[in-house]
Amino acid sequence: MATVEIDGADGGGQVVRTALSLAAVTGRRVRVEDVRGARPNPGLRPQHLAAVALLAAACDADVEGAELDSRTVTFAPRTVRGGDLTGDVGTAGSVALVFDALLPLAAVLDAPLTVEAVGGTDVTWSPPIEYPRRVKLPLLREYGLDASIDCERTGFYPAGGGRATLELRPSALAPIRLTERGPLRRVGVYSKASASLAAAEVADRQATAAAEILGASALPVEVERVEYVEADSPGSSILLVGEYGRTRVGASALGERGKPSEAVAADAASAFEALHDAGAVVDPHLADQLLVALALSGGVLEIPRVTDHVRTNLAAIRAFGCEAILDERPDGTARVRVETPLAPRGGTSPRSG
Repeated sequence: MATVEIDGADGGGQVVRTALSLAAVTGRRVRVEDVRGARPNPGLRPQHLAAVALLAAACDADVEGAELDSRTVTFAPRTVRGGDLTGDVGTAGSVALVFDALLPLAAVLDAPLTVEAVGGTDVTWSPPIEYPRRVKLPLLREYGLDASIDCERTGFYPAGGGRATLELRPSALAPIRLTERGPLRRVGVYSKASASLAAAEVADRQATAAAEILGASALPVEVERVEYVEADSPGSSILLVGEYGRTRVGASALGERGKPSEAVAADAASAFEALHDAGAVVDPHLADQLLVALALSGGVLEIPRVTDHVRTNLAAIRAFGCEAILDERPDGTARVRVETPLAPRGGTSPRSG
């Protein structure tokens, strides 16, 4: 079978993760060229290398170009297997995004896979670790994904040092159908800060401010968790989870030196209110990340806007032969539809129905 060729110039690390994930699931050899070529610091970064290494270990792959700053990666998988794996990003790079690359393997596992990774859990350019735990995984569980994440230690920028564990079990994915969100049942508030910020009550202030803002908009809000954690660097994060009748939506913000806790909460609350008022079925993070699951399960997904990440991710999926149809509307919203999902290794692709 011919090698799948993907141009990684315009995409970020998501293109690499998508390409290697789909290669592992379909059993096809893939080559990603000009990795992150349009970025100021092109090539593979530590968090991308961690994902490559763990994926390679999970499917006994032959890999070329798995080194820092490499702009070409070739990945030839063998058999996906369960077991126990460990990885270290080596920086404050996102552990959540490393796990994101491994989730599709559930479709072809024949035994549970446990992955422990060290790095950043609540860092920029990525949702905090509570996001996959409270938004993405609960939603995908409704479509057959059997996975969970535990965070043993939080890692803020710049030291990182966080530690989390992904438990992934063999799963039969059902077609995704996310076109309506249903009524808002509640908004859960999850606020976290390093123990060094406990005296300033940073996590409490974030939670209180977010609850007051959302409450003033007559939204059903509940503070679910306020915690102070040991961490190598001081920091804070807040996640707002909107639980609707048929979906979940998340909005988050990170603390910054010199930025009041109330302002951090206001950023997250403003982002959530914008999604709620727009009638979004999924948030922008899920709109991007669910495309891989959609390629494997089939179905239809309503997204709030077509970002560059969405376009480059769709291009990678289509390179594997998946006919992902994008219907854009004048208001910026769109619907993605996959009628015939990709066939997993050794299997046939059922129609999504």
